[in-house]
Amino acid sequence: MTLRLAALVTGLLLLIGTPLAWWLARTRNRLRPVIEAVTALPLVLPPTVLGFYLLIAFNPRSALGAAWVGLTGQTLTFSFTGLVIASLIYSLPFTVQPLQAAFAQVGRAPMEAAASLGAGPLDAFLSVASPLAVRGYLSAAVLTFAHTLGEFGVVLMVGGNIPGQTRVVSIAIYEQVETVQYAQAHVLSAILLGISFAILLALYLLNGRGTAR
Repeated sequence: MTLRLAALVTGLLLLIGTPLAWWLARTRNRLRPVIEAVTALPLVLPPTVLGFYLLIAFNPRSALGAAWVGLTGQTLTFSFTGLVIASLIYSLPFTVQPLQAAFAQVGRAPMEAAASLGAGPLDAFLSVASPLAVRGYLSAAVLTFAHTLGEFGVVLMVGGNIPGQTRVVSIAIYEQVETVQYAQAHVLSAILLGISFAILLALYLLNGRGTAR
């Protein structure tokens, strides 16, 4: 469940975060600081606060929650879909900020050169900007995946602890500690620690090689 959630959120955020990061890296709009602040808000906002407001928004009696129930017959609260949406919001800055930095480093000159050769905006982005920002994509994917693996407060508030539906590793560890099942908690904690360390180590090694070149 945890790996499925992390993989799905990472893939979706790379799609959602790319145009947002591109706009933030290139725009001179006065609203840019506001959008950046909103995007980065999950970095400083306590997860339980964000989870609480999402729980209110996903409630079947709210406009969003009622519309979802009308479309699917299921609630967003205490569901895997609700976990995905909550995780998209909570992990958004871990995708957007590395991509924004990478796009800013690309600069305008390569795009202008591509345009002078007849490339359209989308073609120039796909053939020029994206390859030049590949390390930003790698960092965004790794950080988003690792961050989603360890989510606790938001997923607990929105998804609860339903086996097979919303119980992720962090929630299982908490439950095992609460019930004094330290042996099981040690196993899951060690697995999560090992995966997180391996992911970050691979990222730093790859970035180190890229810098050395």
